[in-house]
Amino acid sequence: MHLIKIKDKIQKFNKVLSIEGDKSLSIRWALIASQSKSKSKSVNLLLSEDVINTLKCLKKLGVKIKISKNFCEISGVGLNGFKFKKNLILDAGNSGTLSRLIMGLLIHSQSKVKLKGDKSLSKRDFFRVIKPLKRFGANFESNLGKLPIIIKGTNKPNPIVFNETKGSAQVKSSVMLAALNTKGETIIKAKKSRNHSELLFRHLKLPIKIQKKKNYDLIKIKGKRKIPALNYKIPSDISSCAFFIVLTILSKNSKLKIRNVNINPTRVGILHILNMMGVKIRKTNLREYKGEKVADLIIQSVKKIKAINCPAKLNSSAIDEFLLIFLVAAKAKGISYFKDLSELNEKESPRLKWGSKILSKMGIKNVLTTKSLKIYGNPNLEIKKKIVIKNFLKDHRVFMTSVIAALIFGGNWSIANKDAINTSFPSFLKKIKYLGAKIH
Repeated sequence: MHLIKIKDKIQKFNKVLSIEGDKSLSIRWALIASQSKSKSKSVNLLLSEDVINTLKCLKKLGVKIKISKNFCEISGVGLNGFKFKKNLILDAGNSGTLSRLIMGLLIHSQSKVKLKGDKSLSKRDFFRVIKPLKRFGANFESNLGKLPIIIKGTNKPNPIVFNETKGSAQVKSSVMLAALNTKGETIIKAKKSRNHSELLFRHLKLPIKIQKKKNYDLIKIKGKRKIPALNYKIPSDISSCAFFIVLTILSKNSKLKIRNVNINPTRVGILHILNMMGVKIRKTNLREYKGEKVADLIIQSVKKIKAINCPAKLNSSAIDEFLLIFLVAAKAKGISYFKDLSELNEKESPRLKWGSKILSKMGIKNVLTTKSLKIYGNPNLEIKKKIVIKNFLKDHRVFMTSVIAALIFGGNWSIANKDAINTSFPSFLKKIKYLGAKIH
């Protein structure tokens, strides 16, 4: 089970960190680069399991890839250029982003392709992607919308008009990638969510029009255009940085600078939420890079945390950070309330339930419903007991959040499935130890 043990709180630190490339951008870069007929190069590519599985899938589809350390070169095959043997099986591992986005690129495939994933991914809902992609003309066989899924494309995909209501960037991006392979204009009315795909399309000067409305974006894409090379130095992942941000603000007398962080407005919900809770994070060296906003972040310990009634409009821009936000609420004075979070249970594990479970093990009173969590904060919490965290479907964020909780609140923690971090952040424990944590 690769158990780790933590018995000591972290001592004060004052450090500078660099974090690996953004996972969402690393996967999108590889998939879009595969559709160009030119060579694309990236630096600071995140070499986590999700990204490595992306590269393996592309190789199976006939794409040539060279890789060394964090540098990667992809020789794209162009739109509808995948070449592969019959009865091909693609393994997406744990990656919802890879599995859903690559389905959009396969709507033109003339042979059947089987897409599978690990135990956790195989529990997740794929009807949300199958339904719009079917309307392009592709055919799907699945087990009630779950993996494994067999995809057979069509040689004449039709453009569609699609209403994306869940605020899922993965579904939106899958439809956008399918639209590239389609003659005519695809129109997506999309509930607000991450916009990495739109920014990459714009940077590449692909024919995309975006009208921003109050509650949704109207996206229009004309397909069958040549895609130029995409050379990219991938900025650091705010979702990975979030673990160190929370560790710093809740540790005594500590300070941290994190360099070159992607602060895309659709991803920084955690910064807005923390600001409402009395946490000030300074941004320096602000700049724009290929459409993405990038900055260095300076974080300091905070003595008093305010409780929050979290606005649901911030949910999609903080969806991967809520387990950490719950830890901050545990340290707040007063009752915090988080609502409309049913989407959290559609992640690698039922994360809303796990957020409640971790807090309960810590001794923090909380009230859980199917889509909300009420947290009764305790600014003076000091854990003295033994806590065991296991059976969480190897969810990388549950593992890493548990490590942060142990280092902040004390206690004697045993946390299973150390290799869960390989999904998104293989160097996590190394970075934590660099800050002075004692982990056995």
